[in-house]
Amino acid sequence: MPQSPVDVYPSGPLVAMLGNPNAGKTSLFNILTGSRQKVANYAGVTVERVEGRLRGVDKTIRILDLPGTYSFHPRSPDEKVTVDVLKGVARGEKKPDVVVCVLDATNLRRGLKLVLAAQRLGLPAVVAVNMMDLARRRGIELRAEDLSRELGVPVVETVAVAREGVQPLVDLLSEPSEWRNWTVDRDKLPEDDLVRLRGILERLGLDRIFPDEFSDRVDRVILNPYLGPVLLMVILFLVFQAVFAWSAYPMDWIEAGFECLGELCTEYLPDGFVKDLLVDAVIGGVGGVVVFLPQILVLFFFILLMEESGYLPRAAFLLDRTMGSVGLSGRSFLPLLSGYACAVPAIMAARIVGNQRDRWATIAIAPLLTCGARLPVYAVMIGAFIPDTSVFGVGLQGLVLFALYCLGMIGALIVAWILKHTTGKGEYRTLMLELPSYHIPRMGSVAHGLWQRASIYLQKVGTIILAMTVVLWVLTTFPAAPADTVGPEINYSFAGMIGRAIEPIFEPIGFNWQMCVSLIPAMGAREVAVAVLGTLYAAGGESEAALIPILQNLWTIPMGLSFLAFFVFSPSCFATLAAIKREMGSWKAPFFLWLAYTLLAYAFSFAVYRLALLVV
Repeated sequence: MPQSPVDVYPSGPLVAMLGNPNAGKTSLFNILTGSRQKVANYAGVTVERVEGRLRGVDKTIRILDLPGTYSFHPRSPDEKVTVDVLKGVARGEKKPDVVVCVLDATNLRRGLKLVLAAQRLGLPAVVAVNMMDLARRRGIELRAEDLSRELGVPVVETVAVAREGVQPLVDLLSEPSEWRNWTVDRDKLPEDDLVRLRGILERLGLDRIFPDEFSDRVDRVILNPYLGPVLLMVILFLVFQAVFAWSAYPMDWIEAGFECLGELCTEYLPDGFVKDLLVDAVIGGVGGVVVFLPQILVLFFFILLMEESGYLPRAAFLLDRTMGSVGLSGRSFLPLLSGYACAVPAIMAARIVGNQRDRWATIAIAPLLTCGARLPVYAVMIGAFIPDTSVFGVGLQGLVLFALYCLGMIGALIVAWILKHTTGKGEYRTLMLELPSYHIPRMGSVAHGLWQRASIYLQKVGTIILAMTVVLWVLTTFPAAPADTVGPEINYSFAGMIGRAIEPIFEPIGFNWQMCVSLIPAMGAREVAVAVLGTLYAAGGESEAALIPILQNLWTIPMGLSFLAFFVFSPSCFATLAAIKREMGSWKAPFFLWLAYTLLAYAFSFAVYRLALLVV
């Protein structure tokens, strides 16, 4: 989901958090405000202003977490947000009363440029030198008082991940009356900031590079132009194997729990409308989707490990040449990566792409990536129509899942290549990307990330998906079939009528009317398609365990593969379309993309279905 302000405080002193990407700015913001904003080892995590309130003080002090930037000459929309706020020209926001400049202690040269630029604007500033623990390991000797004397503003040393040095910063920010003393007289500043910067580093003995020897040694292997991409593919392959292997037992436990709950309701509730609604729609519909939570968490567990360890920016670097061949840069990989969770944050994060054509191309292809909502559909179809066997010691089901994710990426790259040759080549920029040092993943951050993903998924289950399954149950239950009916009663329901009305459109790709009906609520949330099929085939309270054998008996293999193929390029959900409209400014673009991807999904499904008919 798109990031939004934690709270909006219309009055009170305003503190702006300023820093380079990956300097620990958002980590400090979370500690100062008690917020839970996402933190990761790559640029573009904060893609819009995020506001909170300073904790532990009696007065209201607003704190603004701004997108990371490398200079006050913005190259992308997210950097422009930062510059506009600091210059006081952002709509609906006043100029900050003080700026907290968060510096990476292992790379002061780059961070100090922002401090000098803020002073040039006449902004009061306080400096937080973060990652002091890493600096000491590299032999960097820095004292806060020495840097404070050089800059003429307060300086504190912090280690945000360990919550060290935060209280002195809170003490400084809790006294707004002192902030005006942290303004440097611009008339007394040297004309050239680079000359001043060089002098500061020389006097502090920090005018040389302090390399991270361990990370450099690892990068000689990881970033090798031949070995690096192979390692990346191996890692991704193993991740998708683990999605099936690790999640099997938790899924069985969840299925058993919902089956037990359904049996209790069946036994103790009186027969009637309420009982049928609760067992078939609520328990059956929700249970049929919650069961896939372990697979989603396993997938994101590995993604979070790669984030925390510092590997993901390397993956972007490795893919820069590939992205460039289709008219994009490796910088587009970073927002697209979040598309594997949901296309909405990927579309929002595309603001880090500087060139407008490239940004629009990134937004356009983001819905093609396999988001977490498709995983339940994949899991059921693979479980029903792909044998649970091994090929050369490799699980076939995991291999097919890996192939489906690759298909989504390949499709996105092909569309980007088409856009490159139809909308202009754009302006190719050399990838400028921060490569953080490797470090052991913090399990607390990983656990928090998994908790966020689980919460988002379960909230969707308890709202959108629950509402859709209840509505669908009503459509499949009413009107009741005549007393002398012959054949399935559901054929006389509203759902049966709708399905049979649109069935001729999808008949060439092998869809029956139940498959057609499942596509409609899937526009709200793709994973609802599984719950829909469970309701239509009366597999409700028995979850995935009952749905798979039903599909195996009623569908042919070509039908199952066609349905699976359709969801590889299935049209975007409503939330994705709304996000595209927000970024592009009109409904024309999302409508065109929805139509284009519907036709693409139909064409791909047609090809798979016809080929499967020839083979099977």
